[in-house]
Amino acid sequence: MAAKDYYDVLGVSKDASEKDINHAYRHLSKKYHPDINKEPGAEEKFKEITEAYEVLSDKQKRANYDQYGSADGPQGFGGGAGGGGGFGGAGGAGFGDFSDIFSDLFGGGGRRQADPTAPQQGEDLQYQMTLTFDEAIFGKTTKINYRREAQCPDCHGTGAKPGTHPENCPDCHGTGRIARTVNTPMGQMQTQSTCPRCEGTGKIIKDKCPKCGGAGKISENHEVEVKVPAGVEEGQQMRLQGQGNAGVNGGPYGDLFVVFRVLPSKDFQRDGSTIYYNKDISFTDAALGNEIDVKTVYGNGKLTIPAGTQTGTVFKLKGKGAPRLHSDSKGDEMVRVTVVTPKKLSPEQKLALKAFAEASGENPIPEKGFFEKLKDKLK
Repeated sequence: MAAKDYYDVLGVSKDASEKDINHAYRHLSKKYHPDINKEPGAEEKFKEITEAYEVLSDKQKRANYDQYGSADGPQGFGGGAGGGGGFGGAGGAGFGDFSDIFSDLFGGGGRRQADPTAPQQGEDLQYQMTLTFDEAIFGKTTKINYRREAQCPDCHGTGAKPGTHPENCPDCHGTGRIARTVNTPMGQMQTQSTCPRCEGTGKIIKDKCPKCGGAGKISENHEVEVKVPAGVEEGQQMRLQGQGNAGVNGGPYGDLFVVFRVLPSKDFQRDGSTIYYNKDISFTDAALGNEIDVKTVYGNGKLTIPAGTQTGTVFKLKGKGAPRLHSDSKGDEMVRVTVVTPKKLSPEQKLALKAFAEASGENPIPEKGFFEKLKDKLK
């Protein structure tokens, strides 16, 4: 049986369809690709995933693997029908593909090598934009400036002097890889490594572009217009396609991700599309009821206070909250009222409250004596 369970490596069942296998491979290869995942062991995991996919995505190899535990069919030292024999002749028998194993050991990397001359998309960038509370509510259109790598306007990204072109590397013939034969205890094995002359690009630039020095890119101050939608929140981001760094070999620009930071408001709090506001009301408004003015993000609004309202009562102003993203609807404003007790009363107010207390059957408030009144005046 095989040393590895390829189905387990990809996380699929043994009766998985070709579509399931392709989906699992795409997901895992992105997760563990060494250019993305820098954690220890990620590169080995990526090789393992690629190995499993190469077997299970090939119908014949998968059938051999399911029946014999190896993609190469029956294992052994004898020659097959094709007379290959030995440790992996043309017939495919033997201990499997030793060239891949020793390629890994001697620096060959994975089985499949990307074309170094193929177009590659540029890197994504991130920009942090700070908004006021009102700007996040209503949105705005603004321009931002940031540094990015742009395609060199003189050489158009080739890195070569205008009028010239990069040439295929004579050592690797444009592949970016150098094949070597090494002697091992099991015979001669072929390995591949990055071409030292072209550093894996597959191209040689004899006359470099004076503007970019052969890099094909220049650093520039880039300006772009950003339309901030109404209702954005703290931490949300917007993707601006093609506003990142320039690609390689004619590949497209990467993207710019604008991350929003929202400053707090001195009057309001916000949770999604709901806005919260605290309002102080007088004792008489709370007791008798009234229509009062309250703040909203859209200006002053009216709120009806029913008689007998208590501190902590929450009222809803429908449609006075924040806009919902990509929608014409708005949330609500929740108004929490606090009944304020006056700290100082005029003589008329005191008389009125005493009359109220007596009418309510409460104990009468005792009159202060001469010395108590004098003491109050000396305070």
